[in-house]
Amino acid sequence: MAAALGAGSGSAGPPGLPNSVPGHTALPAVAVWEWQDEFGRWRPYRGGVCSFIEQALQAPAQKGRRSGAGLASSSIPLGQADATLAPYVIDIPSLMQFRQDTGTMRSVRRHLFAQDSAAGQGIVWEWQNDEGGWSPYEMKVCVFLEQAFTHGLRHVDLSSLGYNYDIDFVSLVQTNKSSRFRRGIQRRMDTPYPVTTATGPLHTAVACSCQQCLLNSGTGPITTRYRHSMINLPSSSAVPQVSSRTAALSSSGLGFVPYNKPTLSGARSAPRLNTQSAWALPQPGGAGGPSPGLSASNGVSVPNLPVEMPKPSKVNQALAASPSEHEQVVRKYLEELRGAPADEDCIICMEKLASPSGYSDACECKTIKPEAVGQLTKCQHAFHLLCMLAMYANGNKDGSLQCPSCKTIYGEKTGTQPKGKMEVSTFTQSLPGHQDCGTIQIVYSISRGIQGPEHPNPGMPYTARGFPRYCYLPDNEKGRKVLDLLRVAWKRRLIFTVGTSSTTGESNTVVWNEIHHKTEMDTNLSGHGYPDPNYLDNVLAELAAQGVTEACLRQ
Repeated sequence: MAAALGAGSGSAGPPGLPNSVPGHTALPAVAVWEWQDEFGRWRPYRGGVCSFIEQALQAPAQKGRRSGAGLASSSIPLGQADATLAPYVIDIPSLMQFRQDTGTMRSVRRHLFAQDSAAGQGIVWEWQNDEGGWSPYEMKVCVFLEQAFTHGLRHVDLSSLGYNYDIDFVSLVQTNKSSRFRRGIQRRMDTPYPVTTATGPLHTAVACSCQQCLLNSGTGPITTRYRHSMINLPSSSAVPQVSSRTAALSSSGLGFVPYNKPTLSGARSAPRLNTQSAWALPQPGGAGGPSPGLSASNGVSVPNLPVEMPKPSKVNQALAASPSEHEQVVRKYLEELRGAPADEDCIICMEKLASPSGYSDACECKTIKPEAVGQLTKCQHAFHLLCMLAMYANGNKDGSLQCPSCKTIYGEKTGTQPKGKMEVSTFTQSLPGHQDCGTIQIVYSISRGIQGPEHPNPGMPYTARGFPRYCYLPDNEKGRKVLDLLRVAWKRRLIFTVGTSSTTGESNTVVWNEIHHKTEMDTNLSGHGYPDPNYLDNVLAELAAQGVTEACLRQ
């Protein structure tokens, strides 16, 4: 949710973005990493996860100083820091979080805060979400609220930060000033964030013009031409920050073409990051923070966590199940190139196409050589055949493939939605913005159960919170078209999946799966209701990204 009160927050770019300001001495600070949800809100990772990210970036540099090498980690698996984040990988060159089981990508950023701020003390302010759980405010808002709370204020107005809320510290309530809708808030102690140093001024005001804030005024993905080098990055104004419900549409809508590398278990290498740039990574033991395995100055021990994925990998386990069937799917949709491949990277493993696949150590196949390259038949994008085999084996294994570059789907994509029921009814009341028609109501019902082999933890129970779920469409031509396509998506098990809730943090639970629904009839301040003139077009685009188009209705 929002921005900052006064002193105490900085906006240093992540490793690879400039942190230094000539003439300024190093100041103690803490580093906070955040990810951007589909509504444009920034959500902080927990302190332990941020410590892991910081150390993953420092460890290769330390090792390199001893060995003479020193390429920084640029693909960081978050599951090694928090088991509930197992599907997620952060790709540092593009500043994106990648979800391996769905392909979803979200922007990430790194901010610096004063060591005596809420972040440095491990204090988090949270608001109660619609599912009854607690969601953290953006760390800048946590800093703002903590400063007001410690100064004894009874309430604060967040409008100066761009948010239409009043906060009452006595009753611990957040009130929407337009709708008067109230939510509970809470103050919670957690692990302090990792200590680092800022060689430049920290953020000093809401409308701050310090170098670090200007550099991060437009956080977003880096376009294709700048993907592999941290030299001559585009200015922040050329990389717009994406907000609203359209943030979860295809990556091409974000100006970012290739997939981030899915760090499939057992990968041989990570994407390359140019560490010779003047925009350098934080240095271990210096401006970058504490050395791995050492206690930080805030008294929190920072564990030395490895970055290498464990073996035997999920890829090998999946391939062992039915390697010939998996290979048949790959060869069905890719034609093996016989000549020399183009001088470009395979965007799955980030190795050159002329070099062996980055998954050759983890993905063993007697009939596909590590250097074999294939081209998808429709879109003509080329990849290592072993990389495509590893990607397929690590996915849903439903007989379909999706191009990691342009998202073209080959075959019929299906999902991992648990068994349930979809019911549809209509009534005459109109939705805001659609006064010329009635309303379609969809009711989804899913019960708790046991995860199957297609789910993250087969054999373990999963929960189903908030069901039945009620959703609404206008009862007009386009609304009925969306309904017909949602019926197809339901049959293909694409509307829900089993994973980790982005609002409550609960793992092994039924969650929405990248096809957004309107769960409120009005008061669209939350983004879940009407009016929303772009919703029907957006959801049609999301359905098409899952391979559900009008052509499916003619089959």
